Amino acid sequence: MKEEAYKILFLEDEPTIREVLTEYMLMSGYQVIGAERGDIALERLQEQEFDLAVLDICVPGPDGFEVLKQIQARHQKTAVIMLTALEDEQTQVKAFNLYADDYVIKPVSPIILLKRMETILRRTARTEEHRENGEGLVLSQEAYCAYYRGEKLPLTLSEYLLLQTLYREPKRVFTREQLILSIFNEDYIGNDRIIDAHVKNLRKKLPVPCIKTVIGVGYQFDEAWKE
Repeated sequence: MKEEAYKILFLEDEPTIREVLTEYMLMSGYQVIGAERGDIALERLQEQEFDLAVLDICVPGPDGFEVLKQIQARHQKTAVIMLTALEDEQTQVKAFNLYADDYVIKPVSPIILLKRMETILRRTARTEEHRENGEGLVLSQEAYCAYYRGEKLPLTLSEYLLLQTLYREPKRVFTREQLILSIFNEDYIGNDRIIDAHVKNLRKKLPVPCIKTVIGVGYQFDEAWKE
């Protein structure tokens, strides 16, 4: 087993799935604490800190979303993967809006789950390194999350996608129509001023003034705040 092995909270009510995946995690060198109910998972969170939580949604007691909310409120350094049979878009969007780091649909290959866990933990370690080095704004494109000095910003999915679009091309000025396409694809029908509302909310949540208004055109990521 690894020295200082990562500690995993695994919430899963199906015994066979819990036993099989736990065994794979243990063989990969993780410390695993299992829970078959949401209330038991919450008790484990009160007792100790975890590097990563793998949460089924449909479990007895408080569901996986309630456990996710508690993690975001009190254990923000704990990364979260939602592992569930629910594959509808609405449920997935809800998970990401609650700041889950990943969403994996069952049935899943144990090897694929382990790779997803490895990716999340590697990214979490990099984010912690950024924080320790005093680095500023960091975007995690795999998890649809933004961090500032290691702290996760409370962005909705639409706000994150808007920030990501601007962040990727800081020298480009985007029109409102272009930003709508980047967030909603072609599914949005309505006034393009919805972008102004998203920008207003995003500016309130960002700790640095990095979104610039280009009068008569649209918006641009402004790197001048770094100077």
